[in-house]
Amino acid sequence: MTSVLKKLYYSGVSYLTTKKIADSYIDWLCFANAGLLHKGNIYSMNRAIKNLPSDNPILEIGSFCGLSANVISYLLFKHNRSNRIFCSDKWVFEGSESGGNLGNSSISHESYREFVKSTYMRNVAFFSAENKPYAIEVFSDEFFDWWRRNITVNDVFNREVKLGGNISFCFVDGNHTYDFARRDFENTDKYLDVGGYILFDDTSDIDAFGLRKLMKEIQNNGRYKLVMKNPNYLFLKLE
Repeated sequence: MTSVLKKLYYSGVSYLTTKKIADSYIDWLCFANAGLLHKGNIYSMNRAIKNLPSDNPILEIGSFCGLSANVISYLLFKHNRSNRIFCSDKWVFEGSESGGNLGNSSISHESYREFVKSTYMRNVAFFSAENKPYAIEVFSDEFFDWWRRNITVNDVFNREVKLGGNISFCFVDGNHTYDFARRDFENTDKYLDVGGYILFDDTSDIDAFGLRKLMKEIQNNGRYKLVMKNPNYLFLKLE
């Protein structure tokens, strides 16, 4: 989420040629809400949410400071949709596995994690008060296991909610390695509505994360249609 490569990519030519939506609310939201959400993703989210096949929940894998969740919540409001939003994030960031501090500062990775999580909570409580996402503090593998078992959990706001059932749209922005992203796709596929959408972050054909192989596999499996590359991949489930 905070990769230097991602920042460099966003400043490249592909960003300038991206299809974007003109919306003053989103402009104001992006001013105040920290996050590295590509404007092309917002365009793709708008396309998917405008054409959702059902009122089944939307799932976001990876939340950071809540910008993408708040965009999704707003687009649901804009298109008069009532779908609930579920987010899965452990708020454990690349480079923090060994603990310690941020560079040469006195701020620990653990306190940074708690700061980002609390920032997420504050942001979605303010910008998405009418459809506040259910944020479950686990990695996506565990989240999907809980979803499969239809268990009842408490989210980060201490709200009790039962997991399970079909979903209408998923935004995949978690661990960007091939193995993790493939599992996120396979798990999403089990519950995604026919006619539902899945959007993968950091999947541009020139992106450094190396997910082109997975995107080609999905394109070639015959069960998904590529809706757009803007520059990240948005798919529609056909069967």
